[in-house]
Amino acid sequence: MNKIHAAITAVNGYVPEYVLTNHELESIVDTNDEWITSRTGIKERRILKGEGLATSDLAVPAVEGLLKKRGITADEIELIIFCTTTPDMPFPATANVLADKIGAKNAWGYDLQAACSGFIFGLATGAQFIESGKHTKVLVVGGDKMSSIINYQDRATCIIFGDGCGAVLLEPNTDGYGVIDSVLKSDGSGRAFLHQKAGGSLKPATHATIDANEHFAYQEGQAVFKFAVTNMADVAAEVMERNNLNSDDIAWLVPHQANKRIIDATANRTGVSADKVIINIERYGNTTNGTIPLCLWEWEDKFKKGDNLILAAFGGGFTWGSIYLKWAY
Repeated sequence: MNKIHAAITAVNGYVPEYVLTNHELESIVDTNDEWITSRTGIKERRILKGEGLATSDLAVPAVEGLLKKRGITADEIELIIFCTTTPDMPFPATANVLADKIGAKNAWGYDLQAACSGFIFGLATGAQFIESGKHTKVLVVGGDKMSSIINYQDRATCIIFGDGCGAVLLEPNTDGYGVIDSVLKSDGSGRAFLHQKAGGSLKPATHATIDANEHFAYQEGQAVFKFAVTNMADVAAEVMERNNLNSDDIAWLVPHQANKRIIDATANRTGVSADKVIINIERYGNTTNGTIPLCLWEWEDKFKKGDNLILAAFGGGFTWGSIYLKWAY
């Protein structure tokens, strides 16, 4: 019997309508378009506006569009893995909230938190449920309402992040297509450089923590950049070397959209030419768990069956990883 792989059989994404441009940020914080663009590659990002809207509301249109594409109903989904850093609430899991909103009555699910590497970790995890034969339809969602934890007076972070969500459906494949290999890593000592100071059990919310703006993302940019630019590139190269792949074998490099310079370093390390590197950071910024599935969604019509894709990400805390997959349709 041929080995079962977890193949992506459908992908879809959603970004909010509101566009926050660099020029608008110039009126909010001490920065300018040239400075942002030269250091990050970002020109604009999407923001979810409106009372009572949360990360799950980004996921609903993304998933409903995916189900329509695949021609299936929500009650056929068996498992939902929701990769997010900005859950609707500490509990219940946003995966459960999403299941209720889309009518996935036969699905169980949970949230996975690995910062910007979450979708990579979630895809590798979801693949295990397919490969084991336990499930035949696994939904992996990556989405964040980053605007909910961003201080728009902090120019180190507010220029980078946006809101968005993407989702993929995993199904069994015995023809050699799907997730082939993954390399996943983490180093908790990196938490000092990229974290949210308050709101967890270590430092619960108080008037003092709110007054001190400690419920927003905190980043020491240089330290994070130095670590990310090396490790995201190295892990992409590692998964290629483990599978005897060279740059000519790769159809597409799909990097996490954190910073254009980090993306370029990853492409250089793997030897993948610029025309095979998927980049949309200039329009969406860093949507954290949403970046890679949004890239897959936007480039879907360019992929060919059998294409070799390398996915790579780096996240706060630190986490990083890479996946080698063969496109299935």
